[in-house]
Amino acid sequence: MESHQLTPDLSAAEWRKARRSGSEGGNCVEVARNLPGLVAVRDSKHPTAPLSSSPPEEWRLFVLETKAGRV
Repeated sequence: MESHQLTPDLSAAEWRKARRSGSEGGNCVEVARNLPGLVAVRDSKHPTAPLSSSPPEEWRLFVLETKAGRV
């Protein structure tokens, strides 16, 4: 059976740069949390490159684990 991955519609995405992203062009991450059932993440230096997405609960857990230093 062939698997097809659906590409989410990001036309309404409201991208926000992470507060800790530096102004010198280092590690810059943008997150869109306004999409129904989806949190999208992209590299702000390459906005048309492939991105990552996850359900909101998985994103919340990722953020919590990162803040706790476990990721």
